[in-house]
Amino acid sequence: MLKNYWEVFLKTKIHFIFAETKHAIMFDFDQYLGFLAFLTILTIGFWLMIFLVSIIPYWIGGALIESIKLKREAKKNEKK
Repeated sequence: MLKNYWEVFLKTKIHFIFAETKHAIMFDFDQYLGFLAFLTILTIGFWLMIFLVSIIPYWIGGALIESIKLKREAKKNEKK
């Protein structure tokens, strides 16, 4: 008889543990929206970083080449 009470106790204890764990994992709707907003901002930031890392060196390089060409042209005009 004692064994049956112990088995019932263990089963209900395990059931409560799983029930609490299952409930704790789920989001409320506002938490879900906050999580989606966080992922959206994170994704936008990532792609903005990739864009800036790829565009800024190209932009600086082009400006440097253009300034070198202008200086060479100014030297040629001085010699003439």
